[in-house]
Amino acid sequence: MLLAIDVGNTNMVFGLYEGKTLRGAFRISTNAERTSDELGMQIIQYFQFLKMDPEQTRAVLIASVVPQVMYTLVNAIRKYLRVQPLMAGRDVDIGVPNRYSNPREVGIDRLVNAVSAVEEYGKPLVIVDIGTATTFDAIDANGAYQGGAIFPGIKVAMEALFLKASKLPRVDIERPEHAIGKTTVQSMQSGAVRGYVGALTGIITDIQQELGGQARVVATGGMGRMMAQYCDLIDVVAPNLTLDGLQLLYERNRSAFPGQKLGNGEQPIEVSEET
Repeated sequence: MLLAIDVGNTNMVFGLYEGKTLRGAFRISTNAERTSDELGMQIIQYFQFLKMDPEQTRAVLIASVVPQVMYTLVNAIRKYLRVQPLMAGRDVDIGVPNRYSNPREVGIDRLVNAVSAVEEYGKPLVIVDIGTATTFDAIDANGAYQGGAIFPGIKVAMEALFLKASKLPRVDIERPEHAIGKTTVQSMQSGAVRGYVGALTGIITDIQQELGGQARVVATGGMGRMMAQYCDLIDVVAPNLTLDGLQLLYERNRSAFPGQKLGNGEQPIEVSEET
């Protein structure tokens, strides 16, 4: 069984795969203050909740954009699952041509998303990952990563409005029926959701034009499904895009993974902040 882990700024998402089938998934908040024992016990508890045996885990592949939690996460995996995890982009080649001016600046999750999306939906593509930040990624007709755009997530924008405007309340993110709000809450919701959809539409349209006009649009991330209801340019929602990309990388690079469990006496390895 493969454990695929997507370490994001807000959550760490864990996916348990048997072959190509996602058997279960869970998420844990990304917290650099958590100890490896705390994290390890949480992981074991989720295995038990899903009625899956941790001992069946034979490989772990991680995509991370948060270096600060990697020491704890790697040590938790080694101690509680007795598996040496590998890092996408460091231990396992992602295999996507990267046309960024400085390729090291691109988040690993964005390249892993490209692997999964191209395999499932073809090319060219615009991938929109709607989470803490919203990222737009352009994949050209040859399957190369060309770059993209980064925009504040809608939750971040709404929280900033609440914190910076003393008379505005914290509100749920939903779109009122009418653009003209009759209350402060309705006005904030209308402006936030319709404004956000307008930003999505504008950025997607510009990227599509630069890719030649025919790129399919794939949405993922925590808010992907919700925003797809309001943005007509989104063709498909793929909530497990990053996890599926890690599973695909595992299948393509099986020889890179250790073939046996760690012994009980083996010590956790050091993981630098650059990992």
